[in-house]
Amino acid sequence: MAQTIEAFVGTALDEAKISPLHRRVIALIAAGYFFDVIDFTILGSLIPYIIKSGFTTAGEAAAIGSAAIFGMFIGTAGQGELSDRFGRRFIYQFNLLLFGIFTILGALAPNVTLLVICRFIAGIGLGAEQPLAFAYAGEYSPKRIRGRILAIVLSRLGIAGPTQPLATDAASNTRSDPVLLVLRMFPRRVIAGMICFTAFFGIAVGLGAWLPNIMNAKGFSITKSLQYTLVMNFAVPTASIFMMYALDKFGRKITSVCAFIGAGIMAIVFGNAGTPAQLMVAGFIMVFFVQVAGNAMQIFASEVFPTNARASGFGLASGVGRLATAFILPTILWVQNGWGLTTVFVCLAILLFIAAVSVTQLGPEARQKSLDEIAPPTG
Repeated sequence: MAQTIEAFVGTALDEAKISPLHRRVIALIAAGYFFDVIDFTILGSLIPYIIKSGFTTAGEAAAIGSAAIFGMFIGTAGQGELSDRFGRRFIYQFNLLLFGIFTILGALAPNVTLLVICRFIAGIGLGAEQPLAFAYAGEYSPKRIRGRILAIVLSRLGIAGPTQPLATDAASNTRSDPVLLVLRMFPRRVIAGMICFTAFFGIAVGLGAWLPNIMNAKGFSITKSLQYTLVMNFAVPTASIFMMYALDKFGRKITSVCAFIGAGIMAIVFGNAGTPAQLMVAGFIMVFFVQVAGNAMQIFASEVFPTNARASGFGLASGVGRLATAFILPTILWVQNGWGLTTVFVCLAILLFIAAVSVTQLGPEARQKSLDEIAPPTG
C-alpha cells in the first residue's frame, strides 16, 4: 500500500537534519513570541507610573490589562479554526500586523477609553500569535530535538524526495470542524490544558502585571520595585536555557509537574519575603519555576492534538486560560486589598498545585516521539 503524502512529510520532517531554513523559521517564530512575553512585562512596569501620574486609577489599570486579555482570548480561541483551515503562515503574519498597529495607536491614546479599545484589538492579534508559534515550530522540528527547538522559541529543509509514488488520499479528516473534533475526541486533554493555561497565565501575566505595584505596596520605591522586577526577569532566559536540556532529557510531563510544584512553594516564600535580598532571590526562583512549568506545559500541549486540529486544540485550551486571566488580574487587587498579600500568594500557590496534577492528564509523554505517534491524524 502506497504511503500517503501526509505520512511521508511527517516522517521526513521528524528525521530531518537542521537546515538554514529551519533556523529562519524558528527565528521568525521566536521573534513573534517575544512580543507576547514582553508585552505584559512592560505593562507591569508602567502601571505604578500611570497610576501615580493620575492618568488612571488602580481599577482602570486593571481594566487596561483585562481588555488586552479578553482580546487575546478571542484571538487565541479563533485562530485555530482559521489556521487549521487556511494555513499557519498567513494568519501568523496578519496577527503580528494587527498587534503592531494597535499597540502604536495605544501609545498615542489620549484617554483611558481609547487605550482600552486599542489594547483589546492588539490583544486579538497577540493572542492568536502564541498558539501558532508553538504549532508551527513543532511541526517543522525533528522529533529528536523538538523540545530543544521549541524551547528556543522542502530540498530547502535538506529532505530527500520520495523514492516511490505517494497516495493522494488525505490521511486526516480535513472536513470536520477542528474545534468540535478535539472536543469530541480529546475532552480530557482540552480541560487539563485549560486548567494549566489558567495557572500559567494567571501567574505570568496576572501577577507579572501587578508585581512592581505589589513591591511598591511592600514599602519599596517605584524605582527600586522596577529594579527588583528586572533582576527577577533574568530568570526567563535562564529557564529557556534549562528547558533546552531538560525537555529532551527528562521529558515534558515530569519537567512541568516538578516546576509547577516548585513555583507554588516559591510563591508562598515570595509572599513572605521582607528584605530586598529575600525578595530578589525568592522572586528569581519563583519566576524561573513559573517559566519552566508554563512553557514546558505549552510545548507539551502543542504536541498532544492531531495535526489537522493541533492549532484548534491548543488555541481552545490557551484561550480559556487567557479568559480566566482577565478575571484573575482584578481579583489579585481585590484579594490584596481585602485580605493582604499573603493570601494572594497562597491562592496562587493552590492554583499552581492544581495545575501540576492537571499536566499529568494532558496526554502521553511526547519526548523524542513523532507528532503522529502522540496524536495520530483523525481519519
